[in-house]
Amino acid sequence: MSLPPPTIVFDLDGTLVDTAGDLVAALNHVLAGEGVGPLALADAVKMVGNGARAMLRTALTESGRPPATTDLDRMTADFLAWYLDHIAVHSRPFPGATAALDRFAEAGWRLAVCTNKFERAARLLLDQLGLSERFAAISGQDTFAAMKPDPLHLLETVKAAGGSQSRAIMVGDSNVDADTARNASIPSVLVTFGYSPVPVDTLGGDRMIDHYDQLFDAARELIHA
Repeated sequence: MSLPPPTIVFDLDGTLVDTAGDLVAALNHVLAGEGVGPLALADAVKMVGNGARAMLRTALTESGRPPATTDLDRMTADFLAWYLDHIAVHSRPFPGATAALDRFAEAGWRLAVCTNKFERAARLLLDQLGLSERFAAISGQDTFAAMKPDPLHLLETVKAAGGSQSRAIMVGDSNVDADTARNASIPSVLVTFGYSPVPVDTLGGDRMIDHYDQLFDAARELIHA
């Protein structure tokens, strides 16, 4: 019997696309409305990974103004509305990412995205970057009944792409991605150029890469291991 084609699942922010400029602009837009000064890119980018709501909660708490739930609901809606209107002003695929997607597609791999962005935002960003049609599945924090690091998010993404858990790889940049892959018993490749606030080599990924030129060989090694 022939093996099913392998599946490679990408995190989005800080892994596939450098979205920091647009995310931090949206964050600072909301903070300004709350009378809080803007955060520097280098400080705010460390808050990326768990979605807009968590990003806002962390930023406000660190500024000494932990938000009430109702205020956080309102601010999250404001963040998303502004962000959707400015989603690809600065955001671009990381160097080599598009060529890597082409290489996996040519080799018969299934491609998917598993992100803690809302699905609508993820699809809009990938649409505007001309990448959406490359993926068999695109899932966000609201697509299934759970979000990363819950393994259900990744497992259901693999299934939606027509893939198999035993023939899947997760690519990410943070502890959220490493933990998700580990919880799902799926090998992970972590990129060193993303938004992790701690050294990537401390996160327990199965492979690390410094550039997308290295991804195909790393993923193929893990699939054949």
